Amino acid sequence: MSSNDTFDALSRAMARRASRRTAIKGGAALASAGVISGAALSSSSGVAAQDGANITFWFDTTGGAETAQCLIDNIVNPFNAQGGTQVEATMQPNGWTATQTALAGGAGPDIVVTPGPTYVMELAKAGQLLNLDEAAAAHGWDQTVLPWALDLGRVDGSIYSIPHEVESLVLWYNATLFDEHGWEVPNTMDELITLSQAVQDAGLIPFAHGNQEWRPANEWFVGEWLNQLAGPDLVYAALTGEAQWTDPAFVDAISKLNDMQQNGWFYGGLDRYYTGASADTASSLAYGDSAMKIEGTWFFSDAMMFFEESGQEWGWAPFPSTDGTDIFDLGIGSTYSINARTAAPEASAEFLNYWFSPEAQGIAVSVCGMGPAPVSIPEELLEGIDARQAAMINAVADASAAGNYGYTTWTFFPPKTITFLIENIERVWAGDLSVEDFLAEMQSVFDPELAAGDVPPLPARS
Repeated sequence: MSSNDTFDALSRAMARRASRRTAIKGGAALASAGVISGAALSSSSGVAAQDGANITFWFDTTGGAETAQCLIDNIVNPFNAQGGTQVEATMQPNGWTATQTALAGGAGPDIVVTPGPTYVMELAKAGQLLNLDEAAAAHGWDQTVLPWALDLGRVDGSIYSIPHEVESLVLWYNATLFDEHGWEVPNTMDELITLSQAVQDAGLIPFAHGNQEWRPANEWFVGEWLNQLAGPDLVYAALTGEAQWTDPAFVDAISKLNDMQQNGWFYGGLDRYYTGASADTASSLAYGDSAMKIEGTWFFSDAMMFFEESGQEWGWAPFPSTDGTDIFDLGIGSTYSINARTAAPEASAEFLNYWFSPEAQGIAVSVCGMGPAPVSIPEELLEGIDARQAAMINAVADASAAGNYGYTTWTFFPPKTITFLIENIERVWAGDLSVEDFLAEMQSVFDPELAAGDVPPLPARS
């Protein structure tokens, strides 16, 4: 399994826990009360039903079917209730593998969901996805989808996908523990380093981190340190070939990451980091054995569940940067496309327009616990969600609109480079590879991918 595939499956599985089960019940209640209806959605999402069209949509159920069922009950079924186009929703274990196999055989669902932009490039170049330029123009997606996200769906200048589930990495912390010790939430890397030492001196673990269940967690930390310390402008320059990964600023960033790992700040040491399971690290944070956790915005569901069990309070903050500027590294959890062999291209495009409407996405977030798509969702459509989650969604959206964003590895780096950094940062941590040699080898892996056009589309720096 590739790094992006593993990451996508695990992040989805983590987000499908108890809080989403209650979301399903809440969604059913809203639907039965008439708050969610096909008429309510279609009136403002521009859906024009087409008689006789039937399209297929495979919902991945890796890790559980709760979220898929919620989306079917509260978004797909109201669409079907309008008459006309009908969406046949199918629960599909190991959905991405099944989709790849079906597409390769000339079949597959009408609505194609992939783990990320890198996979869209591969499918589009293989002729397996429909060019969406006409659909985008007809439905005005350039007005509803954030520009950087729409550009991310381009292959050779044309649109082949719409990104879904905007993600970022943030600093989660045990607010109860912070209050007890009088610790301030850090804004800069220097403040984070000072705080980490204070946490360790208090006999506690600075960060609840582990990669036992999925090794690609390594790339979160490499990516954050590159973006936040060296800066997203330099990361952009390296991804476009205008700078080298061996730049001294990158060396300093990875050296600081290595120092923190060597200090035992990641869950107490390398042995615990490599054997730490997600439930164990989440529990360590929630019960106050660890003070902080660097993880994605998808961790919200787990934070709610574990802290409810512990009776303690949690908070989140932007990951500390060099100068304290709030920078959010943007990532995409999945993408939506149309099968090139669909018999109903217009109906499929109409459904995508509906799916990415503010109303449908408001339901996906507030009822089903999904990460938001890169569309503007009015505050009134997010009523009822936890204020901390709302603040997180708004902060990431504001950062993307203002250009204060960095580039997550799993969305913007080419696949071989991702695999290299995930595997070989462990050689650095083990003392078998210097930081300088790690970055030099990473450059040698990256150069052929850049030359081959395998780097995903990059939103330009503003």
